[in-house]
Amino acid sequence: MTKKLLLSTTLLAALTFQGPAAVAQSAPTLSGQKPLVIAHRGASGYLPEHTIEGYKLAIQQGADFIEPDLVSTRDGVLVVRHEPMLSGTTDVADRPEFANRKTTRKVDGVDTTDWFANDFTAAELKTLKAKQAFADRDQSHNGKYQIPTFQEVIDLAKAESARTGRAIGIYPETKHPTYHAALGLAFEDKLLDMLKAAGWTDKTAPVFIQSFETANLKYLRPKTQLRLVQLVDGDGVDKDGKVTLAAPFDRPYDFAVLGDKRTFQDMLSAEGLKEIATYADGVGPWKPYLIGAKQTIGADGKPQDLNGDGVIDERDRTLIAPTNVVKDAHAAGLLVHSWTFRSEPKRLASDFKGDAGAEYKAFFALGLDGLFSDFPDQAVKARDGK
Repeated sequence: MTKKLLLSTTLLAALTFQGPAAVAQSAPTLSGQKPLVIAHRGASGYLPEHTIEGYKLAIQQGADFIEPDLVSTRDGVLVVRHEPMLSGTTDVADRPEFANRKTTRKVDGVDTTDWFANDFTAAELKTLKAKQAFADRDQSHNGKYQIPTFQEVIDLAKAESARTGRAIGIYPETKHPTYHAALGLAFEDKLLDMLKAAGWTDKTAPVFIQSFETANLKYLRPKTQLRLVQLVDGDGVDKDGKVTLAAPFDRPYDFAVLGDKRTFQDMLSAEGLKEIATYADGVGPWKPYLIGAKQTIGADGKPQDLNGDGVIDERDRTLIAPTNVVKDAHAAGLLVHSWTFRSEPKRLASDFKGDAGAEYKAFFALGLDGLFSDFPDQAVKARDGK
């Protein structure tokens, strides 16, 4: 199995020396099927994230899966937000009736001051409106859309599957399991119950459950046949294109609580991937773990502004050789779903020349089984060779 998953010398040369756009042939996925396009928080490059409207747009754009991040309300209802903190994606800070809900809590060991979903009932959260989380994206839809419950996302996926005649999957993430458990709001069993009620119980179901922590995935493993995915994070990327590790993004938070010194980087070693395969069906590494991009450092010791626009960003980095993570994961029998792909030129390495399609093709060429995109339409176009 592993031989066909190796990058050929020709492919590596094309990626390294001719640029990723020159790669014309994709390496095979683990299953041999075409890779999945997962709508990251919906079509979040176009509409406010985690809204029914954003999910509908992603489905219209051809996404195979939509991703709801799950947090719990005070009354135990699963709602869809990227974080328990609400100010970055809703209008809660502008709502005087909730001014006294602002508080400080520890999230993954870090004191965080905000409004937290677990201090609201589901009915109260329904009065809030979503907003675009990225300041450089379209803000014209702010204040228009409600926060959906997880049940509403399940219902949407089923309705759209029936309407379109194709299976629309869901890819829920259990956000901050240790945090929720400490509040008495652990929701893994509730999640399984809701998926069972939807008729989704086995590996053929259009469902993946993901987590940056390990303990809750290990808890879920004997309880379900649904596919589980271990997410792998990092803090940043250094000048040489390598992922940096700093708390709380250096290791699963349950590792930190237990004093386990292993890092996310350790989890992506050949041995670490084999261990993940004992409790998960896939791994979800941050994309710099697969192909990094380095800065050019000048004589003054500072990164060079390669395009001369006066700003240092991704456009001033150049790609380095791909790692063995995809190959090693496939050898361990793990699917690889990487994140997050964003189409703005300032978020693309210089090799891609502002062409998001070139980035998608470079990563698909590694044999990715799926990827998370804020712009599902562009991911689908690149995957399907359009």
